[in-house]
Amino acid sequence: MAEDEKHSIPRTVPIQSATFTPAVNAEIRRAAATGIYDIRGGGAKRKVPHFDDLLFLGASVSRYPLEGYRERCDTNVVLGTRYAKKPIELDIPITIAGMSFGSLSGPAKEALGRGASAAGTSTTTGDGGMTEEERGHSTKLVYQYLPSRYGMNPVDLRRADAIEVVVGQGAKPGGGGMLLGQKISDRVAEMRNLPKGIDQRSACRHPDWTGPDDLEIKILELREITAWEKPIYVKIGGSRPYFDTTLAVKAGADVVVLDGMQGGTAATQDVFIEHVGQPILACIREAVRALEDLNMHREVQLIVSGGIRSGADTAKALALGADAVSIGTAALIAIGDNDPKWEAEYQKLGTTAGAYDDWHEGADPAGISTQYPELAARLDPVEAGRHLRNYLKVMTLEAQTLARACGKNHVHNLEPEDLVALTLEAAAMAKVPLSGTDWYPGKPGTGF
Repeated sequence: MAEDEKHSIPRTVPIQSATFTPAVNAEIRRAAATGIYDIRGGGAKRKVPHFDDLLFLGASVSRYPLEGYRERCDTNVVLGTRYAKKPIELDIPITIAGMSFGSLSGPAKEALGRGASAAGTSTTTGDGGMTEEERGHSTKLVYQYLPSRYGMNPVDLRRADAIEVVVGQGAKPGGGGMLLGQKISDRVAEMRNLPKGIDQRSACRHPDWTGPDDLEIKILELREITAWEKPIYVKIGGSRPYFDTTLAVKAGADVVVLDGMQGGTAATQDVFIEHVGQPILACIREAVRALEDLNMHREVQLIVSGGIRSGADTAKALALGADAVSIGTAALIAIGDNDPKWEAEYQKLGTTAGAYDDWHEGADPAGISTQYPELAARLDPVEAGRHLRNYLKVMTLEAQTLARACGKNHVHNLEPEDLVALTLEAAAMAKVPLSGTDWYPGKPGTGF
């Protein structure tokens, strides 16, 4: 073969491994160079079945839709009706999840309280205790009671409107939280009774119980401390939703909070975020089944969280049997997290707007996940709270629009029969028919 003919033979196109992707290879090199596991914030970045894989069946001839400009569609929800003397009454079925002062700045916590109150809903303290700006700007504040017990005291328990006993979190079921030293300022150290500037790792389980019997005792203690006034929530990660919901109800919970793996976190091991737990879509129907088997569905309220982004997600969660949803990451984005206006500074940190997840380092240009005063001052809590209120309003209007389209005069009247699935995985998880059929994998009586 002539020399010029050899050079004319096309070369094989290089193909990168689908297993050893550039991201995987980069992590191997990072681990090899440092000898420590990767820590980050945020939620799972892998694609899993989610609410986008479900569609509503709008009303047509067989169903009668409601006219949006003339017929009501209510959105109110009451949480804690089982035992509490003072249940929480909310205007909308969308709450703000627990995110701690320490993880977030003071202005960020104030913004969450302002926005939630303006929208007629509740916010949640997170780990580390109750701040005055949060209590002062939250008409309905849920106090998280975590394994760390940071900042916990009977006075603040009584000042809260509800108490959420955190057993698990969707981003890290079975694991505890982290707060690195650069975020433990004088104020955070005082609230948590920790040394300033020293890395802190929260416990993964409560120190005074080893099972559901001890949880029942703890719930009774909290009820006595608060004179049986406050609703008691129990928050569980999306691992074994049927059994965990059952045990939480039997322990005396007024409300079960169920958090799927798409839920965010301030800081934990990346291997936890991506490889532990289940998508929230796989958890809701199992939790509802547990409540139904106990004849407690709607008597014990179910709040679901983990990747809720829109009114459509909200409406689908309600249709699957939830009473309300909770948002964390979406709320932070609404008040300014990962805003492209800080792109130049994100790039200096080696990342980009929309991908920034090093919340544990405390260098957030947006002033949200930081304790540095000069960064925190960038966030205007009044304006940020207004943005959150607007976002919650849009989510609520979207959920109402979908409910009306299905002929429902309350968002809680949405039901699984209003949904179909686009994929086999979503059909199996949500237990709604695959689009164009009346079947889903595992449907009773079908044999498969």
